Amino acid sequence: MPTLRTLLLPLLLGMSLAMTETAQGQDAPDPENVLVMELTHGTVEIEMLPELAPQHVARIRELTREGFYDGVVFHRVIPGFMAQTGDPTGTGRGGSGKNIPAEFTAEPFVRGVAGMARAQSPNSADSQFFIVFDEASFLNNQYTVWGRVTSGMEAVDRIKKAPKGRQSGMVDDPDAIVKLRVKADVE
Repeated sequence: MPTLRTLLLPLLLGMSLAMTETAQGQDAPDPENVLVMELTHGTVEIEMLPELAPQHVARIRELTREGFYDGVVFHRVIPGFMAQTGDPTGTGRGGSGKNIPAEFTAEPFVRGVAGMARAQSPNSADSQFFIVFDEASFLNNQYTVWGRVTSGMEAVDRIKKAPKGRQSGMVDDPDAIVKLRVKADVE
């Protein structure tokens, strides 16, 4: 006579296999649309979202392949808000010299979302970007969302922050991006 175990085992194994297939069945992002960012605190992967911001993603990919971001500091880091980088001068006033027209969407700014920094003009984004530490809905529809952290957010959380009370968020002796690569170039 079959035991409960022999009756349930195929059912349980089938459920386990179904769950594995479902988890693995999700399409992995195209390595052309994933950035691998090495920080002193660990490695961060950012999935770029060309369906939301094709011009921004293309420009970031281009600058990354040129090595533009290697060694660039996180010059503005505000606890509970965001970490900003992409200015080779480290002052918050520099960039690559090429503005990108705004690509605003309804995609919300939540923990781990990467957006483009800009001046007052919506079409003034260049090379500077930021990653939000927490929900920042006040940025929705006003800044271009171009990516989201898919792994390594704990390393982003450890980026050196501005001294308490410094409203500008400017960091003394800031952390830097060690290397930024397109995942397709790393594999």
